[in-house]
Amino acid sequence: MNKNIKLAVAGAVLAMSASAANAGIIIPAGDWTLDVNGNVNAFANWTKADHSDSITGGLAKSKDALGEDKTQGINTGLLPAWLGFTGTTRQNDTDVSFTISMQPNVSSNGVTGDSAAPATLFRQANLTFGDKSWGSVKLGKDIGIFASDAILNDMTLLGVGGGALNSGGSTTLGGIGSGYIYAAWKGQVAYTTPNFNGFQATVGITNPNQGIAGAQDNNGTALTTTSSLFQDRFGVEGKASYSFTADNFSGKIWVGGATYKVKLAQDASTSSKEYSATAADIGANINAGNAGVTGYYYVGEGAGTTFMLGNGYDQTKGKRDSDGGYLQLTYKLPTATKLGLAYGRSNLDKASGEANSALVDSNERKTVGLYHPLTKHLNLVAEWNQIESRAHDGKKAESTTGSLGAILFF
Repeated sequence: MNKNIKLAVAGAVLAMSASAANAGIIIPAGDWTLDVNGNVNAFANWTKADHSDSITGGLAKSKDALGEDKTQGINTGLLPAWLGFTGTTRQNDTDVSFTISMQPNVSSNGVTGDSAAPATLFRQANLTFGDKSWGSVKLGKDIGIFASDAILNDMTLLGVGGGALNSGGSTTLGGIGSGYIYAAWKGQVAYTTPNFNGFQATVGITNPNQGIAGAQDNNGTALTTTSSLFQDRFGVEGKASYSFTADNFSGKIWVGGATYKVKLAQDASTSSKEYSATAADIGANINAGNAGVTGYYYVGEGAGTTFMLGNGYDQTKGKRDSDGGYLQLTYKLPTATKLGLAYGRSNLDKASGEANSALVDSNERKTVGLYHPLTKHLNLVAEWNQIESRAHDGKKAESTTGSLGAILFF
């Protein structure tokens, strides 16, 4: 199975004990072994908004312009539908592989059913080479290193989670922005050490300025990073983990970090701004018998919230601090159904001296989920999610989403 699908499934299985496949469709092809793999999922969602306030960076839905407070949709969940191709071989005492994948959407609410955003995402195109004696090197596009374990251990990876649906209907947000910063899919060059009796570490460089929003110039105009501004430093991300098993007990503990140099575009009244953004995290997943618990915490300076660097800087006042995390409890019932309870929160502070505004102060999520393995490959999912967004000026938005659907791995 494609390594990142396997990691995603493994993370979800670790949290949910779901019955996803342990391998894709294996095809021998000369010196190569081709693995065709992926998933298809779809969920019917019903959302009710309780307030009309608009909050910059808030994830809770608000009532529309006519005061309507209910909306429905059929959408993919946090994990997009996926079709991946991984080829592996061993040549000259070196393990070599490639991965290419695509992620089609289920639908949008437009009249044609096609979203304005790209109908198909392409989140992976990478090669790896290495050996268990000295580690491996990866070059290309893949999931980010920092915060990847946070999303891979999120139980809503098999479902919907909190937050409004993305514009264009690509995926839902799960716990992104309400417990962790999105790891995203990044161009990278990364090295992973051998596995030393459960200990393993990865460090890599990534494309600079993955994305930023929320900074403003002196006239209140939003500023963004732009490809026309040359960057003199790659982003740097890394993580280390320790996995262990003993009888009916298993777990994983990890730490990670990231640093980016950010350059903001200028307008006629201000010079361009530069700053360094940093973030660090720690997490653990422990399983004993039918019970599992996951705890995660992150802290950032100029790293923003929801997406890396998003709303992380005020043009006149400087960097904004952020932190957050989530706690997740799961239990396997006698029917093999997994019951999951989760609470997550992401906080964004004002910059020093920054006035109160509609900028998000916190996004908070509560989730109750049921995940039932109907077959070896097919899981039925029911979730209830409530998300509350608060702004620094006291505004509040709150929405509740119920969802029913299924996810099939192959």
